[in-house]
Formats: sequence, C-alpha cells, structure tokens
Amino acid sequence: MNYLVTRWFGTFLFSERKLIDKILFSKDVDEIADKLKKISDGKVLSEEKKIVKGKQVIVNEKRLSQIGVYKPDDVFFKDVMVNPSDFGFTGNLLKDASILVTKEKIDKKLETKDLQIIQMVNCVDDLMQTYNLLSERFDRWSILPHSEGKISPLKNSLSSIRDNITSLEELIKKDMDEIAPNLTNIVGPMIGARLIAQAGGLEKLAILPASTIQILGAEKALFRFKKEGGRPPKHGVIFQHPYIRKSPKKHRGRISRVVSSSISIAAKADAFTHRNISDELKEKLENRIKEIKNL
Repeated sequence: MNYLVTRWFGTFLFSERKLIDKILFSKDVDEIADKLKKISDGKVLSEEKKIVKGKQVIVNEKRLSQIGVYKPDDVFFKDVMVNPSDFGFTGNLLKDASILVTKEKIDKKLETKDLQIIQMVNCVDDLMQTYNLLSERFDRWSILPHSEGKISPLKNSLSSIRDNITSLEELIKKDMDEIAPNLTNIVGPMIGARLIAQAGGLEKLAILPASTIQILGAEKALFRFKKEGGRPPKHGVIFQHPYIRKSPKKHRGRISRVVSSSISIAAKADAFTHRNISDELKEKLENRIKEIKNL
C-alpha cells in the first residue's frame, strides 16, 4: 500500500515504511511560502499530483482526498518521520517562509473593505468634530468688525473639511453597496457603516445577537445604567434611522427591537451567504412597523 506524505520542504511517497519516491521543493523562501499558502488554502500541489500519477495512495489530509483515500487515523501517519535536515533544509528557511505567509495574511486582512469602512467612519467623525469646533470659532470671529480678510483662511479650511466629509461619505456608500447591500438597504450606508465600525467588522456584526446590535453605540449610557441604575438605553446608533427617530416615543423601543432583528438577518446574509434578500427583508420590516404603530 502506498502512502503520500507532504511536508513544508517536499512531498514523499512511501510503500509501507519504505521511501520509494520524493519531490523536494525549492529552497527559495518565496516559493516555500507559496507552497505553505496553497496548503493552507486546501489546494493540491502540482508536485503531489505528479508523484501519485497512476498510483493508488492513502492520505491523511482532507485536501488530498481528491487524489487519494483519506485515512487520517491510519497508524502509518503516526509513526512516519521525515526530517528536513536529512534533505538539506533548515529550520530558518521554514521560519522565514512562515513570516512571509503571516505578513501576507495580515496585509490581506487589513485590505478588506469592512476594515477600510471602519477607518473612513472614524475619519468622518474626527472631521465632523473638527468642523464643529472651527465652525463655532468662525461664528464668533465673523461678528467682529473688519474680520473678513483675516478670517478667510478659516473659511477655506471649513470648506475643505466639508468637501472631505462628503468625499468620504461617497466612498463609504460605494463600499457598503458592494459588501453589505442588505444592510445598506435596511438602514442606509452611513448607519450600516457605523454599526460595522461599532462591532469591529461585518462578520463580527453578523454574529452579534439582535439585542446587542440594538444598543451598539450606547455603551456609555449602558455603563452609566449598570453603575448608577435608572433606565437602560433602548437604542444606540440605530436611533438615527427615521424608522425609530420619527416614531412616537411609546413605539421606539419595540420598533428598535424589530429593526435590530432585521439588521442581524441582513448582516448574516451579507457576511456569509452573500444573497441579496434586502427587498423581502425591508418589506417585512415596514409591515411589522406599521403593525406596531397601529396597536
């Protein structure tokens, strides 16, 4: 019986316990990193396909089940030893390749659109805070006589900040339409983006219970409630939505719960199934809100 064993430095074919064939990988760090990445992604290497061609083999990795019989509990795999040093490979080579793979994974994660959205939302908030501060200064300064010429740099700064806020909001809308169409259709791009920012990412938002989504952004009020008592917050970021903000106070709590449930479903669809169910979800939400208001 033949057994296929792959290590970071090569792939090896055994007949019982005797090594009958091998294909060693290049000692180039980039190429080893590429092999490690493909293995991590569950891909079969070209070297593995080549070495087993025309042969029946037993394998212990799920990714190799398409070229061999998957038997991870076979006693052979527990006993077999293939040492890199026997073939001229050092531990430093594996270390350097692993660093490259890790760096690539980190870079890829940092490039994901939901993390970019978080940064854009935070930047919008910073710019708005700056704009409000400078706007207050502008109002006080502008009432003074003969201030027009001296105040013009501040006026230009306010205009530039306002333009930057608008540009960032447009970029947020574009990315939200792409990665979270369901969430965007339910609560709009900016509220959806703020929810993603509060949760720390789209997938993190998707796994939160609706009750937690309901009060995202109200952490200070929740902490104050737990410390001092009183009434717990009924809503956080989602209060900005007209569904809640424009509803009578007596209905806001119930509507907030319904909206949060819809957000939870929308986020799961965006993060995991990638199905656009927004029209159906929005219709159900609007009908439920009408029922609440008619009670």
